[in-house]
Amino acid sequence: MRIGIGLPSAVPGTPADATGRWAAAAEERGFRSVSVIDRLVYDNLDPLIALAAAAVCTERVELLTTVLNIGYRRDAVVLAKQIASVELLSGGRLTVGVALGGWPEDYAAGEVSLRGRGAAMESTLTTMRQVWAGEYSGASGPMPALPQGRPGLLLGGLVPAAHKRVATRAQGWVAPSFGWATLTEGADAIRREWRAASREGEPRVVVERYFCLGKDAEDDADHYLAHYYGPEYLPSVRADTLTTGQQVHDELGRLSAAGCDDVILFPCTGALEQLTGLADILDDMGAVHPDGYTFTPPADHPGDTRRNDR
Repeated sequence: MRIGIGLPSAVPGTPADATGRWAAAAEERGFRSVSVIDRLVYDNLDPLIALAAAAVCTERVELLTTVLNIGYRRDAVVLAKQIASVELLSGGRLTVGVALGGWPEDYAAGEVSLRGRGAAMESTLTTMRQVWAGEYSGASGPMPALPQGRPGLLLGGLVPAAHKRVATRAQGWVAPSFGWATLTEGADAIRREWRAASREGEPRVVVERYFCLGKDAEDDADHYLAHYYGPEYLPSVRADTLTTGQQVHDELGRLSAAGCDDVILFPCTGALEQLTGLADILDDMGAVHPDGYTFTPPADHPGDTRRNDR
């Protein structure tokens, strides 16, 4: 299982120029990817702009959106060109995970209805693929095509229609950042739909977890996650937040044994010491690999057990 790290571009109060420093440090320490999350009505950087900054500060690390909310981004051609621009800036390192987004205030601000979102998603995906294939043309000629299959495309979603969409239109699934049953049942459903669609290989499964380290880790995690998720979701997301090295080790083992291909660990503060502290934990675990941090569970790992200590 590949180990990536989230950028602090959605942590309020983090200086905007910290994005590039985090990305460069992540690549230097061995994280396999850097990722961003997305809100509209929130104190965060636009995810594609944040990844553009990361792209010019790195050379090898994969760039991910987990996820980019496209439900209220109404112009699919503009969106596709923005995504293609990050792909080109990065030299072909972008994997864009997209979903509809579930924050009502974001839809209200974008003056977009919550109704009809599934059909809008299908239309947007079709248009973006056409743009990336160079099928849009004007008086000066066509928009340039990207290499076939680029950028990488993952989809989020928790309902049967979303599972089928992953199997027919994408390379894999972005799981939510909390909820064990949501992860395992969703991954099983995706794999069933993948086989039903006669797709070769296996879908890529990317999962996220929050982490916070140091003497104030518990308070910092409580503060940030309450601010971002609000009281309705806080208990669930907080239960899966990692605040000690042992919890990092145990959760990586669980996720790897459950068949996840990637885990992205998102910080709860913008302090660069969070990145270096996590990297130190991974070094001590022996997760170092020539291609970057990787977790391989031992043969006798118990798999999807559930801890009761958080």
